Amino acid sequence: MALVSGAAVAETLQGALAKAYNNNSSLNSARAGVRVTDEGVAIAKSGYRPTVSGNASGSYVSQAGTALTAGSFGITISQTLFDGFRTKNGIKSAESQVFAAREGLRNTEQNILFDAVAAYMDVIRDRQIAGLRKKNVAFLQEQLRSAQARFDVGEGTRTDVAQADAGRAAAIAQSSAAEASAKSSAAVYRQIVGEDPKNLKPGAPASKLLPKSLNDALALGGEQHPAIKASEHAVDANVFGVKVAEGAPLPTLGVEAGVGRSTQQFGGGDSVRDNTGNQASVGFQLNVPIYQGGKASATVRQSKEKLGQARIDVDVARDSVRAAVTSAWTQMEAARAAVSANKQLVSAAQL
Repeated sequence: MALVSGAAVAETLQGALAKAYNNNSSLNSARAGVRVTDEGVAIAKSGYRPTVSGNASGSYVSQAGTALTAGSFGITISQTLFDGFRTKNGIKSAESQVFAAREGLRNTEQNILFDAVAAYMDVIRDRQIAGLRKKNVAFLQEQLRSAQARFDVGEGTRTDVAQADAGRAAAIAQSSAAEASAKSSAAVYRQIVGEDPKNLKPGAPASKLLPKSLNDALALGGEQHPAIKASEHAVDANVFGVKVAEGAPLPTLGVEAGVGRSTQQFGGGDSVRDNTGNQASVGFQLNVPIYQGGKASATVRQSKEKLGQARIDVDVARDSVRAAVTSAWTQMEAARAAVSANKQLVSAAQL
């Protein structure tokens, strides 16, 4: 059976992305935030459900040879029948917040995966640069030795030796900087992916997945980008938030029922009397707000301003996505041109 060491197994880009998706702490924190937001729907729905509470009390009083012992226990059920549609609109607002949180999670996922790809390729690039810098140092070291040998036999000058030594020293400095860059890229990779980079396999370009033109990319970004969708769901949440605030001045109606049992013992000596009984009650409560110190109207105005801000945030998100897509597309085109030019440069340098 052949045994392959862990260092010899090449890490692929897909494997690094999978590790980043599962291990990245920022992404896990965003997932936890979505779960927190999910519970807001259950909290909002509690307004439709009854509340049940139990109660018990007891006391003992002794005075002038007479003792009084009393105790009671019972259960109370309360149910809201009408609350100005606040529960209904609160549920819809909470659901919209969940949709916005999920789109925000998608946006975080895309950013983390993009950072993972960049970190992966940065490690490969910086490691190769560091290796080339080391080879350059060895080459210039040989040039220095050759210049020194020519000077020793009288075929060169001290200036030639000094120039070769200066080139070697500059190459050593560049090699040290390249080693530092490689270590820095490895640290960023460790932060994003969750593991130290080992033997990384070069990734393949994703040209087939790209839109055909900048206009297609802009249209696709404006239609599907999660940051835009998240801001649109935030608008929906604020619309229902305004309705919740507008329901505060409306009357509320509730019903309450309770059952209980109480007992009393009082007397002294051989004369002790016991009084025990059961109770049951049903009633309703109507609350009509008349004046609330201006709080309700101020809350409505505040909610409407939040709604206006959320609508502006949609435009901000659209502008940001458009700028990001345009920048990414132009950088990609510039990178393609640079790759073509650098290939010619490498060929010329090799020759």
